Parts: sequence; structure tokens; C-alpha cells
Amino acid sequence: MLDIGSKIMELRKRKAWSQGDLAKAVEASRDIIGKYERNENSPSVEMALKLARVFDISVDYLLGEGKHAAYDKDTLKRLEDIQVLDQDTRLILFNIIDTFLRDAKARKAYGQ
Repeated sequence: MLDIGSKIMELRKRKAWSQGDLAKAVEASRDIIGKYERNENSPSVEMALKLARVFDISVDYLLGEGKHAAYDKDTLKRLEDIQVLDQDTRLILFNIIDTFLRDAKARKAYGQ
């Protein structure tokens, strides 16, 4: 079973919303939001779309399915923008990203 409830709760808390705030945003009851978060009920396709819109995420991200489900919309948009750059610009950008990633991994390895 998918753990949509935890994802909904996490996204709601990121916005500092109560269940009532989220319910109002998606035109649902607070009770149904609670049931979603406890995985007692799963949102319909229509409700999943509403939730994705208010959280500014993809439905894939909400469901935790699909090739890029772990990426938020901002990350996906950046990937799409990078993809249309010319090859030389992409290589420069990738070198910069690789440098930051290497440094972050080194800091993590040394416990910093």
C-alpha cells in the first residue's frame, strides 16, 4: 500500500497548515484529510490533482511513483531548462554542479 498519508502530512506541515487549512484549500472536509494522513482512505484521482496543485508538486511526487517521483516541481523545471541548453553550456554547468556535489559528499564523509 502506498504511504500517501505521510507525504500529505509532510507537505501540509511544510506550509505550516492545519488539517482544516488544507481541507479548505482543496475543498474537502478536515475529517477526510485526517483519514488520508492516517492512510485510512486514499484520495481519488481528482483529489490527488487538487492536492498536487495546492502543494505545487506533481501527482507522481505525491504518489511516490514514476521515474522522477522524488523530485519536486522546481527541480524538474530546472532539469528541463538545463536539457535545452547548448552542449558546451551544459558541460560547464555540470562541472560546477559536480564540484558542489563532490564537496558536499566530502563534508558528509568527514562529519562536517
